[in-house]
Amino acid sequence: MIPARFAPVVFGFILSGLMSLIVSGIATLRAVGMPPDILAKWMGSWAFSWAVAFPTVLVVAPLARRLVARLVRNES
Repeated sequence: MIPARFAPVVFGFILSGLMSLIVSGIATLRAVGMPPDILAKWMGSWAFSWAVAFPTVLVVAPLARRLVARLVRNES
C-alpha cells in the first residue's frame, strides 16, 4: 500500500490519467475520424496529454482548492 501522505499525488495521478484519456480520445476522434489505427493515434495523444496533465494537476489543484474555499459558504 501507498502511505496516506502521498494521497494527493496519487489522486492527481489517477485523475489526470482518466481525464486526459477521455479528452484525448474525443479530440483524436474529432481530428482524424475513425481510421483503422485510431487506437494507436489515441494512445499516442494520451501519453503526451498525461505527461502534461499530471504536473499541471499538481500545480493547479491547490489554487483550485483556495478558489473553491472562497466561493463556498461554510454552513457550520
